[in-house]
Amino acid sequence: MANYNNSISPVKTAGAIFSIICIVVIAVVCLSSFFVVEPGQVAVKLRLGKVVDSYGEGLHWKTPFVESVKKFSIRIKKDIIKTEAFSKDLQTVKVGLAVNHRIQPDTVVAIYRNLGEYYVDTVLAPTTEEWIKAIIAKYSAENLIANRIEVAKEIDAVLKEKMKEKQVIVSDIAIVDFDFTPQFLKAVEEKQIAEQEAKKATNLVEKVKKDAEQQILKARAEAESLKLQKQVVTPELIKLRQVEAQLKAIEKWDGHMPTYNGGDMPFVMVK
Repeated sequence: MANYNNSISPVKTAGAIFSIICIVVIAVVCLSSFFVVEPGQVAVKLRLGKVVDSYGEGLHWKTPFVESVKKFSIRIKKDIIKTEAFSKDLQTVKVGLAVNHRIQPDTVVAIYRNLGEYYVDTVLAPTTEEWIKAIIAKYSAENLIANRIEVAKEIDAVLKEKMKEKQVIVSDIAIVDFDFTPQFLKAVEEKQIAEQEAKKATNLVEKVKKDAEQQILKARAEAESLKLQKQVVTPELIKLRQVEAQLKAIEKWDGHMPTYNGGDMPFVMVK
């Protein structure tokens, strides 16, 4: 009896192992027969490398070991694209651009076929760098600093148009990095200081000039006044002033004649 049990034991063990293997295979097959697309995603199903269709969110079926799935996000994504460009006056400009972009669910198949799974690296980034350099080259370095918003708007408009042709939607962009060489920044600072000093000097000259003009106007007014006074002086006016002076002298006389030692008595003449 003991020998019989020993002879059956390996068979049972092999059967158990086989059963476990079958269960595992069936489980793997069942699990690999379904795929789940999360909200904000679109899946592209491939059958032996050929695109079959795209699928929205939910649970979907696929043939195990024959079909595979590539998932794409249709939410807005932000990528920071950095590059170097040259301004119109050949100054080196380091630019960092934040690009917000997304794809439409109905264009996922075309994008996968034409642009590939990593379309940001293959299309979006190179296109962005190309147009950053083209637009930066239109401005001098000082104009880039003064017109940063206008430059961003121009890049935004071009990228939206160019990427729309590739079925990628660029919602908006923002310049997050805009740096120049230390030598150029130092030159700009020195120029600003010089302009401020020149402005101060100009203001001082204008003040001196204005003060001089006021003095000239005052002198002219005084000269005109004296000229008018001279024009109204007549012999009759002189005679009137003399009479007025004599009347004032009489009013001040106290009635006593002045005393003299010798000579005739003085008297007051009134004409």
